[in-house]
Amino acid sequence: MKQAFRITAFLLSLALLAVAGFPVLNAYGAESQSQKTLVLGTSADFAPYEFHKTIDGEDKIVGFDIEIAKQIADDLDAKLVIQDMSFDALLPALQSGRVDLVISGMTPTEERKKSIDFSDSYYQSNQVIMVRSEDTDKYPTMDSLKGEKIGVQKGSIQEEIAQNIPDAVLTSLDKISDLALQLQTQRVNAVVIEDTVAKGYLSDGALALAAATPDEAPVQAAIGIRKGNTELLGKVNETLSRLKNDGSIDKMVTEASLLSADRVPPSDNIFSIFWQYRNYYAAGLGYTLLLSALGVLFGFVIGLLICLLRMTGIKVLQWLGSAYVELLRGTPMLVQLMIIHYGLALTLDINFSPLQSGIITLSLNSSAYLAEIFRAGIQGVDRGQMEAARSLGMTRGKAMRLVILPQAFKSVLPAIGNEFVTIIKESSIISVIGMVDIMYQAQVVKNITYKGLSPFLIAAAMYFMLTFILSKLLGVWERRLSVHDRR
Repeated sequence: MKQAFRITAFLLSLALLAVAGFPVLNAYGAESQSQKTLVLGTSADFAPYEFHKTIDGEDKIVGFDIEIAKQIADDLDAKLVIQDMSFDALLPALQSGRVDLVISGMTPTEERKKSIDFSDSYYQSNQVIMVRSEDTDKYPTMDSLKGEKIGVQKGSIQEEIAQNIPDAVLTSLDKISDLALQLQTQRVNAVVIEDTVAKGYLSDGALALAAATPDEAPVQAAIGIRKGNTELLGKVNETLSRLKNDGSIDKMVTEASLLSADRVPPSDNIFSIFWQYRNYYAAGLGYTLLLSALGVLFGFVIGLLICLLRMTGIKVLQWLGSAYVELLRGTPMLVQLMIIHYGLALTLDINFSPLQSGIITLSLNSSAYLAEIFRAGIQGVDRGQMEAARSLGMTRGKAMRLVILPQAFKSVLPAIGNEFVTIIKESSIISVIGMVDIMYQAQVVKNITYKGLSPFLIAAAMYFMLTFILSKLLGVWERRLSVHDRR
């Protein structure tokens, strides 16, 4: 038992070391805060605007939006930092100050102008209807789309267009690549999309453009900037004016379109896909392990404290502990993540990096469940144990630490192990805020390869191996702790 507690003490020491470096800990190894940076928010699944591309064996976000951002950063004498996230998370990230500007083929609608400022437009595109090749003649006009299942990107101008189609059943998703898969698997019958973006999905012949065309006038793309930041807005407009006048943007669009079209069809062999993109998954594995390990350690400590709080004789402390547990167990982890990552930034100006937000969310969520597990274990210890310890002259705290908790810990170890396994799996939720874990990298590989199943099967196998190994290690530890019980 003493060895078990020495191991636990060692792990908690690692947690304290992590806390000491927490202010500088982030998902991207960011450089010193003294270095001037320009943080760009984008949703990199919108070729040729912005998309992932493997160049010289390294994953890079490219596209003509990215080239424009580089020019803006150069004019500001700043280092460009790119944060990839879902499209509907871009406005909250900009409003909360997490990013300095948003470039993602965004249309400056009147509704969006209420929340953020927009630069001058830099590109114009038309809206089209993408369908399966065999359905090309099925939708000659917009009237023929009435009552159809239609896919759109969440929070986009295309979603607003589709909402005006009578009786249409909308499927709104974050990623364009997911919409293409919905269309190919016959879950939707049409997708409203920009013509520039649609070109990247028509090369294999499975998808095509319908004759139906939305009546909307050509839409403009502009750069989103936090409301009131007139200095940056002026600098951005100066750069855009220069790039439009010398024809640089047209050249960037052409080069990005060629780069998007220049992709080698991936093998259908899942092992080949894994080996080709092993560096992506390796990076995701590292962050998943870091998220899970720190989430487990902090959750363990906080859960134990909340458990002891609930078992005090002080009514106020008991109520606070109960409220903490019920609140965190009664709300989804995704909601908790959004509040911590965006809500705190918007209301209290507290900006956590994706890694920090992920660790805090996992720690708080798991601590609520661990608190109940610990409480059940402590209440399962015979009352006579405490009475015997007190009769030997131990204080209540010392008896709890040396007599009750060791027995309780041993009895609930399987339940604690199950919670640790759950944390590893639920860490995949953190990918929605741009945390480059296994799930995030699976999305990236899917966007690059246009393979809807293989990248996620690889991710599933990796999560299974992590949880399987952890389960076996916990089983070994449980047997070692129980060796003295067999007499």
